[in-house]
Amino acid sequence: MTLIRVAHSPDSDDAFMFYALARNLLDTGGLTFEHVLEDIETLNREAFSGTYEVTAVSIHAYAHLDDRYALLDSGASMGDGYGPVVVAREGIPNEKLPETTVAIPGTLTSAALVLKMWNPSLNTTVLPFDAIMPAVASGEVDAGVVIHEGQLTWRDEGLVRIVDLGEWWAGETGGLPLPLGGNVIRRDLGAETMARVAHLLRASIEYALDHREAALDYALEYGRGLDRAQADRFVGMYVNELTVSYGERGRRAVREFLERAHRLRLIPRVPTLDFL
Repeated sequence: MTLIRVAHSPDSDDAFMFYALARNLLDTGGLTFEHVLEDIETLNREAFSGTYEVTAVSIHAYAHLDDRYALLDSGASMGDGYGPVVVAREGIPNEKLPETTVAIPGTLTSAALVLKMWNPSLNTTVLPFDAIMPAVASGEVDAGVVIHEGQLTWRDEGLVRIVDLGEWWAGETGGLPLPLGGNVIRRDLGAETMARVAHLLRASIEYALDHREAALDYALEYGRGLDRAQADRFVGMYVNELTVSYGERGRRAVREFLERAHRLRLIPRVPTLDFL
């Protein structure tokens, strides 16, 4: 038996896509899958050491990881006209933005990268993703970038939206989706094992989409306060046809995201994009 540790965020969308593997509903042909749950910035950092055979990472972080990991074609989180939201307690005029401190969920997150694309003059400070909305609400920081289920619940905290970065990105790129996270696989597993794992990860996503209610029941365990309707909406936002496969449009979006970041000198180079 070959052990494949799959590391991903403890969120309803990731839980949904890995439901079939986590519940042993697929014939894995001698591969044993173990799931490890960590926040995305921790996963980004662990990937630099090659800790896990398969891991979710930010597309931003992948710019530094392609020597060790190949990007899988399945498992992407992409915001199609929506994405991380910059929130504050009250509106911030454009002329005040250079004086604004914005909390980000990690320097290697795609949210942090697209924030810098939107406005490079902002000051940033790092907070755990689930501490950002409370910090904004309390006045600890001027504004914050909310990811995961916070994209649906920021209004409940009495906050206002400054910008939806996925909406901004779509306007900048003629409607391309915003690449946020992807699944990667360690290259030292070898071509045969990499291909088998890639097939099973895609099969797990397809199984969840085909058995939506059962997979949603499982995903609700990771909903962090979302009711079923909200969890269903959130899963629909980030587990869809672009998750099954990037496709031509998704691949173009990833290349544009990384090439633009490189032109702006926000990443050192454009990485190898395998879409395995």
